[in-house]
Amino acid sequence: MSAFALPSTPSFRLDGRRALVTGAGRGIGLAAAACLAEAGASVTLCARTASEVEAAAEAIRTAGGKAEALVLDVADLDAVRRALDGREPYDILVSNAGANRPAAFADVSADDFDAVFGVNVRAAFFLAQTVTNALVSAGRKGSIIHISSQLGHVGAPNRSIYVASKFAIEGLTKALATELGPKGIRFNTIAPTFTDTPMTRSYGLDSDALAAVTAKIKLGRIGQVEDLMGAILFLASDASSLVTGSSLLVDGGWTAD
Repeated sequence: MSAFALPSTPSFRLDGRRALVTGAGRGIGLAAAACLAEAGASVTLCARTASEVEAAAEAIRTAGGKAEALVLDVADLDAVRRALDGREPYDILVSNAGANRPAAFADVSADDFDAVFGVNVRAAFFLAQTVTNALVSAGRKGSIIHISSQLGHVGAPNRSIYVASKFAIEGLTKALATELGPKGIRFNTIAPTFTDTPMTRSYGLDSDALAAVTAKIKLGRIGQVEDLMGAILFLASDASSLVTGSSLLVDGGWTAD
């Protein structure tokens, strides 16, 4: 027998861990919940729409995973604290709930600004605080994943509020990685390109607009939620145990030039 010792690949399994996913009734959030459950995590799916999030949790259970639905508006900070108070800490948070109100800069209203920043920054900030405080109190490590955007790295017309909010999340993630690293809590973002979800479909892009978007993606296609599942699992698991303060771009090369 050879005495040569090979390194072992870290596990991508999440057995025994608890995960909280926001905006989990559909789109990227649903994909995140499904991949975490498939890897063995016990997943709490959080969203405002009861019918969607309950159906999503039931589908995961039917597939053999562990899942529960939590009907909650993450922008309601008091409701978030009440809902999570007394629960066992979550080892993994995928903070995915988001808002976007595309408009020319000259037409952006204070209501538009408050609505987008209220969900994308304020709610994400205080949800991470609540989850992290529980981990610190319990002396547990954790992985916090913010779903950002390629527009947290580059600009775009008619997206001023959204771009500003995602740059804020990128900066927040680096600050928290620095502050909470000594506690063993990792903070990272995933920055997708334009991805086919119910939210992006609601923009009603015509064929010319869709072609213009696709032309900026070097791999020649828009994203699918499945393209993000491996990235989410990587950052949630021990496979990324030395990764914190980073942004994992899943953008098909949009930001490569």
